[in-house]
Amino acid sequence: MLDDLKKLGRMVDQDGPLKNLVHFETLNQVVYKGEAYPIFSFTIGSENPLHPTLFITGGVHGLERVGAQLAWSLLKTTLDRLIWDKSLQELFKNIRLVVIPLVNPVGYNKFKRCNGNDVDLMRNSPVRAIDKTPFLLGGHRYSKKIPWFQGDLNQLEVENKALYDKFFQSCGKSTCVVSIDFHSGFGMKDRIWFPFSYSKKPYDRMPEMNALTVLFNETHPYHVYKIEPQSQGYLLNGDIWDYFFLELKASNPESIYLPLTLEMGSWAWVRKNPLQLFSKQGMFNPTKEHRLKRTYRRHHLLFDFLLKALYSNSVWSNLDPNIRQKHFNSGMERWYEQ
Repeated sequence: MLDDLKKLGRMVDQDGPLKNLVHFETLNQVVYKGEAYPIFSFTIGSENPLHPTLFITGGVHGLERVGAQLAWSLLKTTLDRLIWDKSLQELFKNIRLVVIPLVNPVGYNKFKRCNGNDVDLMRNSPVRAIDKTPFLLGGHRYSKKIPWFQGDLNQLEVENKALYDKFFQSCGKSTCVVSIDFHSGFGMKDRIWFPFSYSKKPYDRMPEMNALTVLFNETHPYHVYKIEPQSQGYLLNGDIWDYFFLELKASNPESIYLPLTLEMGSWAWVRKNPLQLFSKQGMFNPTKEHRLKRTYRRHHLLFDFLLKALYSNSVWSNLDPNIRQKHFNSGMERWYEQ
């Protein structure tokens, strides 16, 4: 994966149509057992800090390799299209796309869920759940020998610090932000989760979340996703996207920010090929090549929708007070009053 990302970086840096459209950088290097593992990011589009931003991440959990592979696939397709697609070039004059395909390069390369310090990066923030979390699974600080270890309460891991810095550099002043983090491993169905993970209380931006959901359902009525609050699955301590949301809300309260998680239902892959349970990757990834390619195709529709929705974000993010109240009531009925 790192070699593939380096190839994309060289493709961006060479003289050509992408040179002025895309910025490739190394956010940091993670050193593990004397070897350096870079964290790469690709920024496409507007340099106006106020413009809407789509922020994509994958590979936070190293074993969930399909998340990093999907992020790479979407990035590669976008770069290839940018060379010739004038409509896409126009789109990116008004929005920004940031892709960090592999947040946890050590975990990915060493077949570990956690990072090199045995910390679960998705439970590493200082946010503490105010409602009950599952024992251990919800994040703990007992021992790094037990899965779901949160690490030091007062310190983000190197990977999350790089993620934090890039997020607030790219999105800190943006009027409208959608982030989507690619994971796998929960259930039979692909889910789109939104906050909160630390509480069962309704999400602060529920009217906008409901408006975007209605728009997606009406535009693509046969999509494959179950859209729901993360809290309907399970609660977490230290969720990094809850942390980013609360930090951005404090520093830029007018910004509309929707942190989403795509949780690909890996049990469906296991059901079709039970033998993959005996593989180290088998619980979380499609091991057959044709299923991996199908996964790439499956989620391009969502990616395209989010780009267009950010370009036209006033439709769902700048709501009249009466319409906003209606979306709040609809969201409460849809997600919290069942």
